Amino acid sequence: MKIEDMKPVYLDYNATTPLDPEVAESMRPFLDGLFGNPSSDHWYGTEAKKAVEKARGQVARLLGCRPEEIIFTSGGSESDNMAIKGAAFANREAGNHIITSSVEHPAVLEVCRYLEDEGFLVTYLEVDRKGKVNPGDLRKAISPRTILVTVMMANNEVGTIQPIGEISRITSAKEILLHTDAAQAVGKIPVDVNELGVDMLTVAGHKLYAPKGVGALYLRSGVQLSRLIHGADHEQNLRAGTENVMEIAGLGTACEVAGRSLDEEGARMRALRDRLYRGLKKNHSGIRLNGDPKERLPNTLSVGIPGIEASTLLAELDGVAASPGAACHTGSVDISETLKAMGTPVEYAIGTVRFSTGRFSTEDEIDRAVRLVSEAVKRLVPSTGSDGVTEQSSRDLKLTHFTHGLGCACKLRPHDLEKVLREMPVPVDPEVMIGPETLDDAAVYRINEDTALVQTLDFFTPVLDDPYDFGAVAAANALSDIYAMGANPVFALNIVGFPSSRLPMEVLRLILKGAGDKAAEAGVSILGGHTVEDSEPKFGLAVTGLVHPGRILTNSGASAGDALILTKPLGTGILSTALKRGMLEEEMERKLTLLMSELNRKAAEVIARYDVTACTDVTGFGFLGHLREMTAGGGATAEVDAGRVPVMDGVRQLIAAGVVPGGTVSNLEYVSGSVEWGEGVSRVDRIVLADAQTSGGLLVSVPGPKGQELREDLREGGVTEAEIVGKFIPGGKKSIRVVAR
Repeated sequence: MKIEDMKPVYLDYNATTPLDPEVAESMRPFLDGLFGNPSSDHWYGTEAKKAVEKARGQVARLLGCRPEEIIFTSGGSESDNMAIKGAAFANREAGNHIITSSVEHPAVLEVCRYLEDEGFLVTYLEVDRKGKVNPGDLRKAISPRTILVTVMMANNEVGTIQPIGEISRITSAKEILLHTDAAQAVGKIPVDVNELGVDMLTVAGHKLYAPKGVGALYLRSGVQLSRLIHGADHEQNLRAGTENVMEIAGLGTACEVAGRSLDEEGARMRALRDRLYRGLKKNHSGIRLNGDPKERLPNTLSVGIPGIEASTLLAELDGVAASPGAACHTGSVDISETLKAMGTPVEYAIGTVRFSTGRFSTEDEIDRAVRLVSEAVKRLVPSTGSDGVTEQSSRDLKLTHFTHGLGCACKLRPHDLEKVLREMPVPVDPEVMIGPETLDDAAVYRINEDTALVQTLDFFTPVLDDPYDFGAVAAANALSDIYAMGANPVFALNIVGFPSSRLPMEVLRLILKGAGDKAAEAGVSILGGHTVEDSEPKFGLAVTGLVHPGRILTNSGASAGDALILTKPLGTGILSTALKRGMLEEEMERKLTLLMSELNRKAAEVIARYDVTACTDVTGFGFLGHLREMTAGGGATAEVDAGRVPVMDGVRQLIAAGVVPGGTVSNLEYVSGSVEWGEGVSRVDRIVLADAQTSGGLLVSVPGPKGQELREDLREGGVTEAEIVGKFIPGGKKSIRVVAR
């Protein structure tokens, strides 16, 4: 097999493009001998300056403007910020009204939202079902205070091309500045700033085969901007900072290469795009085209496939790289703002995938993509009459690739769950000791004076690639709720959701084997259970335990002066998400597996010797979410020292890299009104404390004088990372106070 056949087919050129070989070659001299600063007067500086000015001319020729109208930036986002903020602040005396569209890139929408906080008024124009702005709506929205209109040239998701020429005639007549984000258009279709009539236009290098980290802003002569970056007088005194000579040279070459065969390359990309659509349509007649069928980027194909979630489909497609139109987060599927604005039916929006062809796409790749996508859809929506059981091998199978729910443990959003639980009737049976009216993770029913029955249920989607390990972790996670109540588990039942059309039954056998072995380690048997067909694998246990009615532990009861102890480090949600993305080293994966599959039995046995005031296990709602539940039962405030909370190695670096699951984000939002953040508590600290855990440790409160003693006993008993992470203090403004000492 050729290496080319082993690599995934890349159909995500709208996300980023590879470097063109000619671009890479033009950059190479600046890695070695030509390292000068363009502002220096000697030979080295002069050579660098010549390279920058050559590139300025190359970009200008592609856009049909003068070289002095090109300002180099770090990319599309900076160009958008420079244009919109710069124009807004420079013209504030003339007005404070800005008009944009509802389908803009976040680099525009977020800037407009920022300006709203700064006192500007922003109108967001609606679009039609093809994603297009109506120039008549713009004309109606203009007021005497309107100073700027910013509408993208072509949409990054569905490819729809906006009527910028018509818009410019309206803005020109009213003497209103017009900016367009042309990041997706430049290099794919002709872009002439004079024909368009725009005052400012954004270029992003990595969208047209130049490197990431470089871009440009076309600024019509005479247009005034306020500076965003202050310093020396680089780039006509509009953008301080020594020019990135190597990447600017690359951008210039990329523009020159694009201009040589713009029409021919556009026609070729369009042919490949349409070939892909025909192939998909032939195999799946129900798919829906998103965007304008005609006035659309030649390389962009956005299709909605009903009955399938895009994230699930793309997880299935190891052989094709594309982008979803909806992202799964905990408890919800977030449809893109563009698809919402277009009024795309939900069943199609959820299943929307964007494919985008490019310079290096081939017919063979398109045909392979059609085959792979069609096979994946068939597995996800098996045809009627099929037995639905796949025969593929389980060898080297990565279980996390078969689910989109990773990192949030399939939990409902805490906000939504609380609303439902409040509406549930309070049990009237006097033998019910703990029911749905509390925030504990189990129900307790008194059998007699000496015995109470504890019942809990937990299940979720894979957090590890190995089926056996996933089964073991799921079992440890379910058993943890029993230990957190002070009970001993006695037996369990399986609960299984399994996609037999996608995964071999051997995978299910391994999941059950892992769970069975972990249950045996806990001294209990799994006696049966229930299985259903599902679109993604899910597994867990319903566990039954016994406890003396007088020894039940709950998550309420802590009071001022109690010490707060955590028995396992945090970070499993972050690490699990990194694993799914292929960012976790083998050794770190091993440590993650060991931590999550470790029973909380040792900790429970030690804790049983103490007069514990409150206890809970830390799972899907994160450390702060479960601590919030603990504080809800008393009048004390929990004070947490962020620096003392144990965290797994590598977690902080992954957060800095943006590896944060949706469940963690929801958890942080959930506790925002309950937490007082002390000075010095960083964003990374906050995310760690909200991270959605799987099979996390026990969170225990004990009278203060016993805190250190319990910590030492836990460590001597094999709970080696147990740590005092805070204390309870008299009630304050918020139920939780996080400090950084």
